[in-house]
Amino acid sequence: MKLDVAIMSNTLAEAVALAQAAEGIGFDTLWTSETQHDPFLPLGVAALHTTRIGLGTAIAVAFARNPTSVAHLAWDLREASQGRFILGLGTQVQAHIERRFGMPWGPPAARLREFILAMRAVWAAWQDGGRLNFRGEHYKLTLMAPFFNPGPSQYPEVPVYIAAVNAQMCQLAGELCQGLHVHPFHTTRYLREQILPNVQQGLEAAGRRRGDIALSSSVFVVTGESAQEREQARQQVRSQIAFYASTPSYSKVMELHGWGEVRERLSSLAVRQRWEEMPALISDDMLAQFAVEGRPEEIPYLVKLRYVGLLERVTFYLPFDPGREKLWRVWVEAFN
Repeated sequence: MKLDVAIMSNTLAEAVALAQAAEGIGFDTLWTSETQHDPFLPLGVAALHTTRIGLGTAIAVAFARNPTSVAHLAWDLREASQGRFILGLGTQVQAHIERRFGMPWGPPAARLREFILAMRAVWAAWQDGGRLNFRGEHYKLTLMAPFFNPGPSQYPEVPVYIAAVNAQMCQLAGELCQGLHVHPFHTTRYLREQILPNVQQGLEAAGRRRGDIALSSSVFVVTGESAQEREQARQQVRSQIAFYASTPSYSKVMELHGWGEVRERLSSLAVRQRWEEMPALISDDMLAQFAVEGRPEEIPYLVKLRYVGLLERVTFYLPFDPGREKLWRVWVEAFN
């Protein structure tokens, strides 16, 4: 199991400093997300100022872009990082695609499948010099003049991870992808009963094996040096869990555990923006299912014990503060 780190930088200079600190501490891979800033730009500067750490998106929104432009981004980041780049894609939801990005919406699993295949067709045309001829229901790519072709690469093809929650997307990951980004709002029961069986179905359909795909996820962690610090962390995690639990997209996790009524109450409070009342609905039992809790030195072992055989990569759902380098080093060394 590998320990990764996620960064959220406000400037590109800050991204460089965080990437260098993460590499110095020894994390396996550094992930960026598409929230307040573009996910690709920080990885571009990080690639030029690091030499070992993996660099990936978790995630970039596929449907805000097109296969050819993402193919170019991934190709260039692979070259800049000397083969260390991982492309993580997600679909987002209809409201964001149409209202935040102004792009058309379609069947997400079918469309993302075509997006990946179309992108790989572009890469193949560049690598092998063949004709670009991808014709699908959602994307049609038939033009690639030499002027737009960056030429072959000496590095292996970029690994593709996708974010998956529902059955179809998990099956797609198993069929086509090198990795799957599991949403942090999960339980081990949900992984065993919902995620892994559908991934396995996709793997079998494509004649692949479990070792051909890595499951990666952020993990909620409750820890602290004192009882007061742990209680503060506990309340922060309760708030985050309550927010996710109120979202219809993640209702299957709650329903699997028989918490459908709690989810409805949380959704009702969220609609009325009564955010401060929501954490109290997350019981101690629910918290224990979603989060790993213990003293700082116990956390790596508790995480590995919980997720062995389920996840190949974990990222602690904590802000990366290089000022706590000593603690981060202890955690990284426990995974090595």
